[in-house]
This record gives sequence, C-alpha cells and structure tokens, in this order.
Amino acid sequence: MDSVSALILAGSLFIIMLGMGLSLVPADFQRIFTRPKAIFTGLVNQLILLPLIGFGLAFLIPVDPVVAVGIIILAACPGGSTSNLISHLAKGDTALSVSLTAASSLVTVLTIPFIVNLGLVTFIGEDTVVRLDILPTIIQIFAIAVFPVIIGMLIRRYRMNFAIQMARPVRIASAIVLALVIIGIVIKERDNMLRYFHEAGIIALILNVTTMATGYFSARLMKLDFKQAISISIESGIQNGTMAITIATVLLANSQYAFAPAVYSLIMFGTAGVFIAWVLRQKESKTSSV
Repeated sequence: MDSVSALILAGSLFIIMLGMGLSLVPADFQRIFTRPKAIFTGLVNQLILLPLIGFGLAFLIPVDPVVAVGIIILAACPGGSTSNLISHLAKGDTALSVSLTAASSLVTVLTIPFIVNLGLVTFIGEDTVVRLDILPTIIQIFAIAVFPVIIGMLIRRYRMNFAIQMARPVRIASAIVLALVIIGIVIKERDNMLRYFHEAGIIALILNVTTMATGYFSARLMKLDFKQAISISIESGIQNGTMAITIATVLLANSQYAFAPAVYSLIMFGTAGVFIAWVLRQKESKTSSV
C-alpha cells in the first residue's frame, strides 16, 4: 500500500474512533467495577475465546495462509463501535455494550501485537514472516485507536451539544469509510478475489456465528439476564473491521491479509440482522405468553 493510501486509512480509523469517543462518558468505564460479572464475561469472550476460536478454525479449516492470518488479525481486534448501535436495535443492554467496546479497545492495544505475531509465525512461517515490533506497534495503535477516543471524550465533556450533534454524522461517515475501504481492497486484490473469497467467506461466517453463539450461551451460563446476553453476544461477534484492515495494510503492508477482515465486515451485518430478528421474536413470544 502506498503512503498516501496508508495515511488515508489510518486517518479514517482515527475519525471512527473519535466518533466512538464522542459517545463515551467516564461512567462507561466505571461500570467495569460496578458490574464486574457482566464485564468479565464479555471481556473473556472478546480477549480470550475469540482469538482461541480464530486459531482453532484456521487450523481445522483448510484455507490459504493469508486468509488464516487475516482471521487472526480480526480476532485480535476489539469490538467495533457499530456493535453499540446493533445492541440498541436488538434491545440489549446498550450501556454494557458501550462499556465492553471501550474496555476492549483499551486492552487490545497491548494484546494485538502478540496475537498477530503468533498468527504470522504459525501460518506464514518463522523465516519468511514480517512481524510487528511490539513497542512501536502498541504506540501506533494507541495513536490511531485510543488517543482519538480520549479526544472525543474531552469534546463530549466540554462541548456536550456538539458531541451529540456529531455522533450520528460520524457514525454514518464510519460506515461509508468502511464500505470504501472494502471496495478498494476488492479492486486491488481483484486477481486473487475469487480464490480468497470462497475460503474467507466460509471461515468468516463460521467464526462470526460461533463467537456470537459462544457469547450468548456463556452469558446465560453465568446467569446474566437476557439483555446482557444479547449485548455480550453482539460484542463477541461484531469486530472492528477497519482496525483489522489498517493493521494488515498499514502496519504489515500486505493488503492480502485484509481480505478476510473485509469479507467478515460484510458478513457480520447480515448475521447481526438475523440475530436482531430472532431476539425481537423471542421478546414477542415472551410478551404474548404473559
């Protein structure tokens, strides 16, 4: 990827994370201590089970190594800010969703380079792999993914009306940016698209469905209520595709690694729609049976 494209993509992620910051308040982080069981369950799904499932599927399903690495990059990333909107539409616990997104975005700054490097060494090979330098990667991810969140929160703190007015436009812009990024990757990798799409589509769909199901049933196992289980399920399956694509194309300078995250980003909206329909039907059946 050329320097101009890399700068545009990094800037796009900066804007997306700024938009997330505009919707956050300190109470979203305080819930980590006031609702420990729900937060703990969500973070275990996001930070531990998701990468483990990603590695497991990449081992079990025969895919091209670049697709496997793309899946691991995606699995290392935090939940996407879109998950908060989807949780709201599904009538889940939106406050929990926001808190989990915020917490995972902070923690994964530290975990991403280790998980991605393990994926690179495992599926590409020790001798041929270009690995992420740990400290510079942490600094870079902090600069484009955490620092803008802090700026957004400061804007909300001191310019509340402006932050509220900008929240929806930034969310729409984020969706447009993601769509343009995916189109750009498809155009750049059009020669490999058909070969990768079939493999990436299958493993991405299985990963998405498996992680959402794991999130839901683990929450129920922990005796969390239905709304909390909905949000944890969504947080487990709706990932920050833009960050994954940025890591692949900017930090690793290999757009082929970005194909699986791009495909996943498309699939997760479809499965989220199905999940929302199922949740609303469950709520209707419970209401009618009362």
